[in-house]
Amino acid sequence: MKLKEITNEEFTKFASEFPTKSIFQTTGYAFTMNKQHFDSVFLGFIDDAGKIVAASLILVANVKGFKYAYAPRGFLIDYTNKKLLEDFTNQIKKFLSRNDIIAIKINPLVIRNVYDKKGNLIATNNNAEEIMKNLKSLGYNHMGFNNYFEAFKPRFEAIVDLKPETDELFMSCKKALRTKVRRAELNGITVHRGDDRNIKYLYDQLKTVYPRDLKYFQDSYEFYSRNNLIDFYYAKIETTTFLAQSQKLYQEQEQIVSDLSNTVIVEAKNDTSKTLSMKLEADNLLASYKEQLLRATNLLKEFPEGIITACALVIKNGPEAVLLIDSRDKTYSAFNSKHILLWKIMSKYAAEGYKKFNLGAVSNIKLKPNKFQGLNDFKCNFNPRVYEYLGDFELVTIKSLHLMFSALK
Repeated sequence: MKLKEITNEEFTKFASEFPTKSIFQTTGYAFTMNKQHFDSVFLGFIDDAGKIVAASLILVANVKGFKYAYAPRGFLIDYTNKKLLEDFTNQIKKFLSRNDIIAIKINPLVIRNVYDKKGNLIATNNNAEEIMKNLKSLGYNHMGFNNYFEAFKPRFEAIVDLKPETDELFMSCKKALRTKVRRAELNGITVHRGDDRNIKYLYDQLKTVYPRDLKYFQDSYEFYSRNNLIDFYYAKIETTTFLAQSQKLYQEQEQIVSDLSNTVIVEAKNDTSKTLSMKLEADNLLASYKEQLLRATNLLKEFPEGIITACALVIKNGPEAVLLIDSRDKTYSAFNSKHILLWKIMSKYAAEGYKKFNLGAVSNIKLKPNKFQGLNDFKCNFNPRVYEYLGDFELVTIKSLHLMFSALK
């Protein structure tokens, strides 16, 4: 068998037929990262009959003057076939060293464990330990079981099994999420499908917390859209609807307060402590609705066309829809825009026949305390399973240069 460069079309065909693949093992991702100063090459491992039996996207970056390679989500290979993995590894090492590349980092799409939303172990991959052992024996250095987001790609992902029946899917979500979704809809939050002209809204909401620039999102949209593999959505406050709902709530509560005031007067000679308590609560709620009404009035004056409050980019990967990135405007977090945005997107893909919705990265769900507990809790509202992968491995290809690189690093 031999390793050689293959065309975009050959790689795409092989990847499309491979049983497990990631959105990061695609031509769309390669072209996007080319714009982020990475070189790329598609490699195929060809058997004696001329058939591709393994393949990989290789990204190459210049890091502190050294050429360093990455295989996002690892190789497209049967990791349980040790002989195939060994032959492929030997060829990869030769190819990289010939091109002055000092090492390659991979993070295989190999599941180690699966947990429910509460962190209970529900499945284990019996091959995981053997695969780890094989990789280490071939010179791959395991870089540890990280708990957060130190790895090249997330070690934990939250993935929802979609159900075509929308009501059943909705009821599987946490009650608190369902309440927020209903309230958001009532307050005039609508969800729309956008396009490349709206990408800037996503970037504006992310630019202080995400390392990539606007061009990264624009390029992702351009390259994945060539094969109709990407969708952009945004949530919007319809300020007219929000004002109408605020007026309705205020008027209804005003009537409740009036009725309770009359009851207090009628029952003046009796013990009215319970009624007075109810009246106090009603007054507080009325004051809250008055503030909301004032805010709704001002928002309509300032934003008569509405306000975009949350965004999401979704990539379609076979039977799975993958949330590449999402964002929200924290100024309007009380509107629960991201909750309804992700729910509407998820239910749309379920209705279209997709089997899974990948919510993306979470931190170690079993770790307590957890500095990313808020992120975990939000995604677990949607009743996902949490998949744990093996983590990062590094394969050194030029030892002398890698020692110098490590010293500089």
